[in-house]
Amino acid sequence: MSQRLDRINELLRREISTVVQREFEFTNALVTISAAEITQDLREAKVFVSVLGGHSQRVLEQLEQKRALIQSRIAKRITLRCTPILMFRLDDSASRGVEMVNLLDEVDKIPKAPPAEEEEEG
Repeated sequence: MSQRLDRINELLRREISTVVQREFEFTNALVTISAAEITQDLREAKVFVSVLGGHSQRVLEQLEQKRALIQSRIAKRITLRCTPILMFRLDDSASRGVEMVNLLDEVDKIPKAPPAEEEEEG
């Protein structure tokens, strides 16, 4: 990916985070915008949302319902040829990471074979 797209992705992520923080209130949930991936033509962007504690589907539905509001706020804050259409996706990388750590802990508890002694050459 080009440096320009990387910069736009990070800018979008920060600005969407700011808008979501100011405009929305989620009960019993911590919502974080973890990443944004804009297409080459700058017309669409996938926005990855992490939700801790709470119903992630409700959060995504609420964001989808207010997509036009978020896009209009972004258009005022970022100067692009056109404002990208935002598509919200659930980012479950945190939960997958926890599962992986748990699996590694279980593997660590399995008894290990004693180290093989190296044969000494005479």
